[in-house]
Amino acid sequence: MGRTPRNTLSSELIVRTAFELMESKGTDAFSLRGVAAELGVGPMALYTYFRNKDDLYDAVRDHLMGLLPAVPQDVSWPDQVRAVCRGLRLLMLQHPCLAQLLASRPLAGHETARVAEGLLGVLRAAGFDPETAARTHTTLFTYVLGATSWEIQMAAERRDPEAWRRLRTTMESLSARDFPTVVELAPELSRTTGGDEQFDYGLDLLLEGLRVRTPS
Repeated sequence: MGRTPRNTLSSELIVRTAFELMESKGTDAFSLRGVAAELGVGPMALYTYFRNKDDLYDAVRDHLMGLLPAVPQDVSWPDQVRAVCRGLRLLMLQHPCLAQLLASRPLAGHETARVAEGLLGVLRAAGFDPETAARTHTTLFTYVLGATSWEIQMAAERRDPEAWRRLRTTMESLSARDFPTVVELAPELSRTTGGDEQFDYGLDLLLEGLRVRTPS
């Protein structure tokens, strides 16, 4: 990108540029200096809009979380929970940097609070007491984040021939004497590294346990 024209730098432009860099290089390689270079401005120009890198991280995360649709209102509470969880997973699969941002700063940002408000509201409307609603929200959030982060990493390894070769070599080297069950179930385990079916399987287990606690 060439030098940004005078008086056209804005927080929106900085966030969009930061997001594009995170998408292409990942959050680990992200820096304010890199954003400034992409915009063709000095690094100090960014501090007019953001106090530090964490501030910009939060702004990018809020931008992405703002893309989540609202909780559907015309379905049962389990289907509302499914919609929220599936929507968050899909957004992370589309934008893997979001998984990294949520893992590093999970409680920051207004949009994260908006999503929490929607899910907590569903649980309270279903009749769950405050503690159960809070614990359920945290359990569901960490399930979605953990399962989707695992799925993203496994997909990256499948795209990397060398990483995939190392994984296959490791699995094939396992002794049936030392790891009889792992070796026996290797074909089944290979089908659980991601995908809609595996995600919904775990989500359904959580929802089945939650139904037991549903107020009569």
